[in-house]
Amino acid sequence: MNRYFSKLMNQFIRKYDLKKILIAISGGQDSICLMKLIDNFTQNHNYIEVEYIYIDHQWKIDSKMQIEHLINYCKNFKKKLTIYQIKKISLSEDISRKYRYHIIIRHATYYKYKIIFTAHTKTDKLETFFYNLMRGTGIEGVTSLNLHRKYNSTLNIFRPLIKQNRININFFCRRWLLPIWSDTTNYNYSTSRNRIRNEIFPYLKKYFNINIEKNWLIFLHNCYYDNEYIKQKVIRLYLKNKHNTYIALKKSSIRKEHFTIQIKVLRLLIYHNFKIETSGNLLIKIINQINNKQSNYNVQIIYKFIKFNINQNWIYII
Repeated sequence: MNRYFSKLMNQFIRKYDLKKILIAISGGQDSICLMKLIDNFTQNHNYIEVEYIYIDHQWKIDSKMQIEHLINYCKNFKKKLTIYQIKKISLSEDISRKYRYHIIIRHATYYKYKIIFTAHTKTDKLETFFYNLMRGTGIEGVTSLNLHRKYNSTLNIFRPLIKQNRININFFCRRWLLPIWSDTTNYNYSTSRNRIRNEIFPYLKKYFNINIEKNWLIFLHNCYYDNEYIKQKVIRLYLKNKHNTYIALKKSSIRKEHFTIQIKVLRLLIYHNFKIETSGNLLIKIINQINNKQSNYNVQIIYKFIKFNINQNWIYII
């Protein structure tokens, strides 16, 4: 694992300005493993500035003890550790994840970090795929955890452990006698992810296909490249047909495209200009008007503070 990690880090150094790294940790074995790998690598690359960030959701009775454990462990590496505590306790996985990412992104932006590392693994990728699948996600949702994600023009998120499973990471931690904190929340079965990890996956492997995880990873690999192709096509279409001055798209060009491309290019138009994630029902309503060849007059659709106007030539927003 050390060799693989060093090779990956050297690729990052060649491609990106890897002088400052913000590493988001949770305190579990994946985080402890990543911290050890980072420490091994930076011993030979001491110009890289490393900071760890930990978000305390206050879910556990022993939260304070775990924080003390992380502080003591970080002292061995002589690296900076920043801890945020969320005062408003939420048991919702989705809300807590949004809080966590919001704090990490805000911290990275304020202190001008360009690189964020997380300790997500291959196992996390499969759990996220299954969790999002149950919620009725699309191809974007099932391929959301990858090695690299560009958050904006300056900020990149990397997951260097995404090709490692928890068994390999556990072996690595035991091999180096790393102080793993036993997280009691992993056994709380009111949390969907814990049921997926501890009940559904073992059941599917035992009674359906022992190689189901490997097969799902192949499926996700294929979906990733399909999704990348669609995204590139959508971006090219958007840039080619957007108005140079106003928030508008050329109607005739959008009308020629497949329904899936129409949905995605409209979603991109709204997100690019307003940073709003729009509902599928609204987009379908707009597309029905675009594809209605009988409707050449001006049609207006209102969503929140946005007014969509569709006339003979343009789809524009006020």
